[in-house]
Amino acid sequence: MKAILQLLRKAGGYRRELCLRVENPPYQQLVIEAIPEPGPLGLPCLSVAHYGEQNGDLMRDPEMCFELSNPLRLGISLAPYYWRNDYVGIEQYSRSIQGDHYLFDSGMFAQHENFAALWDRNLLSQGFVEAFDRRRTQR
Repeated sequence: MKAILQLLRKAGGYRRELCLRVENPPYQQLVIEAIPEPGPLGLPCLSVAHYGEQNGDLMRDPEMCFELSNPLRLGISLAPYYWRNDYVGIEQYSRSIQGDHYLFDSGMFAQHENFAALWDRNLLSQGFVEAFDRRRTQR
C-alpha cells in the first residue's frame, strides 16, 4: 500500500491518535485511523476506509485493517488481516487471535493482499496523495 504509506509519512508518521481524512472529489472520502488495539501479531494497526452514506448511516466501502511492521528494518510495511464492505454485508478476517491461538487463512490472506494491491493502484491513479498535498498547501 504505497499510497497509504506515502500519506502516513506526509502526515508525520504513525501515532496512536492518528485520524487522517483525505477529500478527493468525485471519489469517496478516504479515512486512515490508528486502531487502539494491537493486531493479531501484537503490532500497531491502521484502519483504511472509504466511507459512503446510506439512509443517514456511514457505510464502509471498503474498510481494510493492516498491521504495521518493519521486517528486517527495511522499512514499514502493511500486512492485511481484515476486510469489510457494508454495502454487501461482508466481513472477513484472514488473520486473528481466538483464545490462545493465532488463526491464519492463507487463501483469504492472499485475497486481502491482492485486493490491497488493486486498491493501492487505484488510490495512486485517482490522485489521493496529490489531494492530500493540495489540502496541506491551502491551509
